[in-house]
Parts: sequence; structure tokens; C-alpha cells
Amino acid sequence: MLPSPPADATRVNLASTVEVNYWCQTLNCTETRLRNAVLAVGPLAADVQAYLQR
Repeated sequence: MLPSPPADATRVNLASTVEVNYWCQTLNCTETRLRNAVLAVGPLAADVQAYLQR
């Protein structure tokens, strides 16, 4: 079961543990991969998702 979606579902907020957990589950990735993706492409969820699907 996924946690509640973040307030702004278009951006990945790495400062919030709850949101990091949400995105890790939603995108099926580890926290490290999520953080690396945000560093590489920025916080827009669509860009992060595309990066992780490469």
C-alpha cells in the first residue's frame, strides 16, 4: 500500500522522509537511486521517472 501522495505530486521533495518513501515505492527504486536521479535531472517527478526508466 502506498503512503499518501505528496502535497505537490509534480516534484520530488528529498527533504521530507515521508515523500522520499512515497517516491521510492511509487517509482520502485532505492532512496540512493532516487537521490541520484534528482541530482542528475532535477526535482520534477516526470523527469525523475524518465531517468529511472532508462
